[in-house]
Amino acid sequence: MELNLNRGNVFWVNLDSTKGAEIAKPRPCVLVGATPINRARRTVVVVPLSTGGKPRPPLAVPVLCLERNVIAVCDQIRAVDKTRLVKAAGILSSDDLEAIDEGLRQVLAV
Repeated sequence: MELNLNRGNVFWVNLDSTKGAEIAKPRPCVLVGATPINRARRTVVVVPLSTGGKPRPPLAVPVLCLERNVIAVCDQIRAVDKTRLVKAAGILSSDDLEAIDEGLRQVLAV
């Protein structure tokens, strides 16, 4: 099955197994890596989305996904093997993706 691995696409991702305070369980995640890299590598870089908690930019950025207001947890950015991608779940708007980008810039101090 060929996956559409464009930056900004959202997938359900199986994040188990984890340790400590890492976000666990299957949940939607947005692809934040560059599209050519997403296609070339066996891993993709994602930011998990959560319905819990309150927006607290830059760590937790509010976005709209799956017709719900959710939180992009920018300080939980991680690389995952493509085998963890369960199914496609949508595409973020360019405004929401830019808000995540700004959160990531602040979290990564770039």
